[in-house]
Amino acid sequence: MYPELSFYIDGHFPGDDGRPGQAVHNPATFEVLGHLPWATPADIDAALGAAHRAFQAWRTRSPMERSEVLRRAATLARERADVIGHGITLDNGKPLPEAVAEVLNAAEHMEWHAEECRRIYGRVVPSRNPAVRQLVVREPAGVVAAFSPWNFPFGQAAKKVAAAIGAGCTVVLKGPEESPSAIVAMAQLFHDAGLPAGVFNIVWGVPSEISRQLIESPLVRVVSFTGSVPVGRQLAALAGTHMKRTTMELGGHAPVLVFNDADVDQAASLLARMKTRNAGQVCVSPSRFFVQSGVYDRFAVRFAEALGEVKVGSGLEPGVQMGPLIHGRRLQAVRDLVSDAENAGARVLTGGQRLGERGHFLAPTLLADVPDSARVMREEPFGPIAALARFETVEDALRLGNALPFGLAAYIFTQSIQISTRVANGLEAGMVNINHSGMAHPELPFGGVKDSGFGSEGGTESFDSFLVTKMITQI
Repeated sequence: MYPELSFYIDGHFPGDDGRPGQAVHNPATFEVLGHLPWATPADIDAALGAAHRAFQAWRTRSPMERSEVLRRAATLARERADVIGHGITLDNGKPLPEAVAEVLNAAEHMEWHAEECRRIYGRVVPSRNPAVRQLVVREPAGVVAAFSPWNFPFGQAAKKVAAAIGAGCTVVLKGPEESPSAIVAMAQLFHDAGLPAGVFNIVWGVPSEISRQLIESPLVRVVSFTGSVPVGRQLAALAGTHMKRTTMELGGHAPVLVFNDADVDQAASLLARMKTRNAGQVCVSPSRFFVQSGVYDRFAVRFAEALGEVKVGSGLEPGVQMGPLIHGRRLQAVRDLVSDAENAGARVLTGGQRLGERGHFLAPTLLADVPDSARVMREEPFGPIAALARFETVEDALRLGNALPFGLAAYIFTQSIQISTRVANGLEAGMVNINHSGMAHPELPFGGVKDSGFGSEGGTESFDSFLVTKMITQI
């Protein structure tokens, strides 16, 4: 069963009462799952007003009370993980185990912020005058306009919402229209966890219209966005015009550097799983593979074998490891990248073709000997494509890894402490992984540099976006 869709304002679900909206489709079958009603401008104003009113009380609530709400929400997320995950698989396409794992990971983030929001400390600064007391305190910034993506519809939104609520802010969230069921489920579990009305609100509609109305509102003090670099630039510029605090977690084009001394079998196996996770529609997905000449051919063969073994199909089928792409536009964009690479001289070692006529499925694809001029080496593919090229020296690896304006995630495979230390220090990326991948944990900061954005959506640093610093002196 697919849930009834609605927006959520001031503690209420208006439901589908004849407003304009859009159909939500299953990307594996093209089936229409439901109708998503759009919020009108008046609805958005109502959500902003509700968040503003709720902030006046929520900002002063004890951190212990805010912590308890987040704890209850985490408990409910775990209890409902199978149901929420089923909805994610239907409207997003990812395999059911991945969808359930996303919800469980989000519950960890809620629980982490439930603990850490009790530790938002200030400090006492020694005074030059013994009669004066100097304090620095951290206070919630205000109403947050949050924008979350479709690739991890529950997880990405949960990071923002849990941190903002824990800090004492209130939220108006524009979730992903392509994959909305998880956001509706999130509103319900916060509602059931006892979150006061107005602290969390969700709206849907034409993204450009909603983002402008939210960001331009004088009631909004913080803008938090996860999505593509082009859209992030537009929203950051708009937020800057109105002097709004921002957090931007934008796209990447993660380099993978495989050195001659790497464990090739282990690297190929791990990277195949990472590359096909969520059909490659992951901002930290490995996508530019640079392999040192001594192991290039062996890695190419082993990686092609590992990708070819991935079972592709509907996410509800047992044993499926990769589902469809989210919609036809994404499928066509990925196929265009493959054609462009072939025209530039790259070789297709495996995949490259659409699978079947029903659903947006593409076989996991490995391109070898890809020249720098190919678009796939410069544009984030956001699909199950791996582009392979060779390098000779450590200097070459760093030059290639840092060649693009993106700087989100990067991966290194080597058994040398000297190489790993030198390359990790030299890579321009917010997150560097050596011989493994471990970026989803709530205790770790999650964010990028350069065009991949700024701010953190994990760890204690995630509160920084939602807090302001106040200096108090008293005599």
